[in-house]
Amino acid sequence: MSPTGKTLHWAVDKWLAPTPATPARVVRFYRTQGHRRCVCVQAMGFGGLLSIFFFRHDDGSWNVFPPAQARPAMSAWRTA
Repeated sequence: MSPTGKTLHWAVDKWLAPTPATPARVVRFYRTQGHRRCVCVQAMGFGGLLSIFFFRHDDGSWNVFPPAQARPAMSAWRTA
């Protein structure tokens, strides 16, 4: 489980609010080159079928936005 408590089940409940009459289902599971995970979940909404992608972050939480990419950084140390 995620230390932040943001499990995939929590995220799906928050964004799609599935019910027994309108369940949500995982339709695709992706693994990127950097071994990051992404799932596509669908549910019926008021306007029709709704699909949302959820991304797993390094802390184990699931969010609707992808994790930030590691960027090159440069540092300088001052020596006496």
